[in-house]
Amino acid sequence: MLQLHYYPSTAAMAPHIVLEEIGAPFQLVHVDRLVNAHKTPAYLQLNPNGLIPVLVHCDLVLYETAAICLHLCDTHPQAGLAPALGTVDRAHFYKWMAWLTNSLQATLILYFYPERWVNEGNTSGVAQVKAHAEHKVGALLDQLDAELARHGKPWLLGEAYSAVDPYALMLGRWTRGFASPPARSRPHLGPYLQRVLARPAVQRVFATEQLAQPWV
Repeated sequence: MLQLHYYPSTAAMAPHIVLEEIGAPFQLVHVDRLVNAHKTPAYLQLNPNGLIPVLVHCDLVLYETAAICLHLCDTHPQAGLAPALGTVDRAHFYKWMAWLTNSLQATLILYFYPERWVNEGNTSGVAQVKAHAEHKVGALLDQLDAELARHGKPWLLGEAYSAVDPYALMLGRWTRGFASPPARSRPHLGPYLQRVLARPAVQRVFATEQLAQPWV
């Protein structure tokens, strides 16, 4: 059985939603970040980076959120969460999956953990990194909003819902506490996030992870 090592409201949310969407049996393994369970020797054997999530299936141990989502799409094509191989739509699917993880998610990590990028005790440096990251995230959210406005379709790729949509929801949710305008405030991105949120699979994940409002 597929096994997802997760903690609520982390980068495990996107693959958790994908698992619910594909309908395959899976087991959740709670990794308690509050006691640094993701830094224990046992967990580091699964992911030497000490990060959540990890997907385990038979002999496969897979980390990196985007890689897990792509693997689940490839192994469950009947779920229709990725365009057909070799098509233009598939190319754009790869583009947006890479963009979400390498551009938006990476910048959000700078915002949430600015102390990792300056010398210990450098409080002014922490504030500067956080401020620059928040500004950059705003520009990236504007790019997402502009893409949705450009094609005027319900989902990020257009007419078809895909695995990039729960990924975008997850990252949009992370901005809900921003002092600057969060993702939900943008004219096209806000309604789009609500459409993703309304999907039954997403509702099940939010219920299972016992997340409090506001959800986005």
